[in-house]
Amino acid sequence: MRTDARIEDLLRELAPQVLGSLVRRQGQFDACEDAVQEALLAATQQWPEQGLPDEPRSWLATVASRRLVDNWRSESARQRREEAAAAREPPSPAQASDRDDTLALLFLCCHPSLSVPSQLALTLRAVGGLTTAEIAHAFLVPEPTLAQRISRAKQSIKAAGLTFTLPPDSERADRLRVVLHVLYLVFNEGYTASSGPALQRGDLSTEAVRLARLLHRLVPQEAEAAGLLALLLLTDARRAARTHADGCLVPLADQRRELWNKPQIDEGTALITRILGTANVGPYQLQAAIAAVHDEAPSNEQTDWPQILALYEVLARVSPGPIVTLNRAVALAMVDGPRAGLALLGTLDGDDRMAHTHRLDVVRAHLLELAGDPAAARASYLQAARRTASLPEQRYLALRAAQLG
Repeated sequence: MRTDARIEDLLRELAPQVLGSLVRRQGQFDACEDAVQEALLAATQQWPEQGLPDEPRSWLATVASRRLVDNWRSESARQRREEAAAAREPPSPAQASDRDDTLALLFLCCHPSLSVPSQLALTLRAVGGLTTAEIAHAFLVPEPTLAQRISRAKQSIKAAGLTFTLPPDSERADRLRVVLHVLYLVFNEGYTASSGPALQRGDLSTEAVRLARLLHRLVPQEAEAAGLLALLLLTDARRAARTHADGCLVPLADQRRELWNKPQIDEGTALITRILGTANVGPYQLQAAIAAVHDEAPSNEQTDWPQILALYEVLARVSPGPIVTLNRAVALAMVDGPRAGLALLGTLDGDDRMAHTHRLDVVRAHLLELAGDPAAARASYLQAARRTASLPEQRYLALRAAQLG
């Protein structure tokens, strides 16, 4: 039976709250997470037929607690675990709703000791409330592979003795940066899939926006959390215009801007306008400001490229890296001409961080085309097509090369 959207949204909202409450009281993140997943499954089976309970969160907490005790009783150390379980009563409805531990749960799932794939998978399952099958489908990996990844992550948490607490103030900023980075990676994989037949995976980008909105609610004083939410809203607003009906890629310059999501643009623009300059500026705030300039331009020709270039110059100082240089080269080409952009690109030729991506070839091809060198542009487009695992990108790049002869 297909769970209706209202119930799905409610379960994803409640999942981290219930899990956080259970882990805080019972410990053993791995066992609690399994129990909550079982409770969520029970809800998807029962609520559509029986209707929503009066206290959905308490219902989930009670079912998860019972599953947790049942699971403990079924293990070999029956007596010891039963005694431990008996010492801890399942949470009452009042206990289940007295505190939101979602932020602590986010910090745990994004702990720096975990690998990035583990952080992504665990965050989507424990905080996002997605099933293993849903995450595996979103990332185009076999479900057993994804299940093993989640299992290893939970074992790592247990083996390392990681505690379910908020980090001390001295570590909080660094730990928050990891959480922001994980949500950013989830969004990017959804917005431009790294492989497979589709350019976008809307379920992932939508979930990343939801989680970024949740994080902003939990830490409203953190400017970079607000900046990330603004960036995701302003970028995701273009989703409907990024492909033709047949799935072919449409570059930003050629997109039909009437298809962009104006309410999202308005929300993202208002958010970045409100926070920019109120705290130390960070990379997500600057990227959001750049996205806002793009989204507010009536057409590609009317884009304020000097302002975008100025923002990239600041971003290069705040958070330098090859991707920033790539984008700065495009902005520089729009302001000072393609040869200026190509000269900046040349500084990346020996950068090992660009060895496993096709992005440098794509930008170089585009700027060579603007510079009136079709033969060199064609070669770079073909090189980029060979290096990407995304089928829509392969088709687009091969078509660009063919159009150049």
